[in-house]
Amino acid sequence: MRRRARDGERTSPSPVTGENRHIRPPHDAESMIDETVYVTHGPADLSLAQDLFSTIRNFPFTVHVAMEELESGRSRSELGGRIANADIVVALVTEDGTTDAWLNQEVGYAVAKGVPVLPVYDTPEHRSGYVADTEGVELKRDELTVTVFNLICRLRAALAPLGALSVPNWFLRFPCSLEGCDGTVTIDVERSQKELWRMHEHNQPVRQDCETCNSSYFFDAGTFGFLHREDGALPDDD
Repeated sequence: MRRRARDGERTSPSPVTGENRHIRPPHDAESMIDETVYVTHGPADLSLAQDLFSTIRNFPFTVHVAMEELESGRSRSELGGRIANADIVVALVTEDGTTDAWLNQEVGYAVAKGVPVLPVYDTPEHRSGYVADTEGVELKRDELTVTVFNLICRLRAALAPLGALSVPNWFLRFPCSLEGCDGTVTIDVERSQKELWRMHEHNQPVRQDCETCNSSYFFDAGTFGFLHREDGALPDDD
């Protein structure tokens, strides 16, 4: 998966984890899986889209959020290529989103191009038109962590060639942020979603150590939001 990234990017507060938002993996990491997700939404739901995908962006695949794409001066009508080249389109069919002309047009365009659409909805009634009979993810605004976890489940199952949930082929990779360390930290996501949720419920984070300096990184098992780092030490020069 590929991600456009900025090395050394710092984390910021996240409403999903209550801690830090995300660490972005470097885009040139080996064995990246070339997958792309396009998120279509109404103007009122931009912050919701960013909250839902803030920690999902820890995974090294590309996420295009519709209105973020407009920040470079592009118009919404120029995003057809993003949709056609996506592996899956996530549609935020909220109360505001269902009446948004661009969202409905982009869902229709995705269907016409044969791109699967995954609806995220407030109530089942919001699934209408092309996604009326499509199983999606219920949006729990008061339990956003649950929504993010369920969204990860569906993406893990849907993104080819990732395969079944039990297949250990999702990973996080990022440069160690300890000053002076040039190590790279890789977390292979080998556990099933059921096991990860059990860890989340028992406040057991996912931990991975940097092999260069032995710093330990901790991530929320449900959302893969970055929690904290315990500093190690660089080896002494001989």
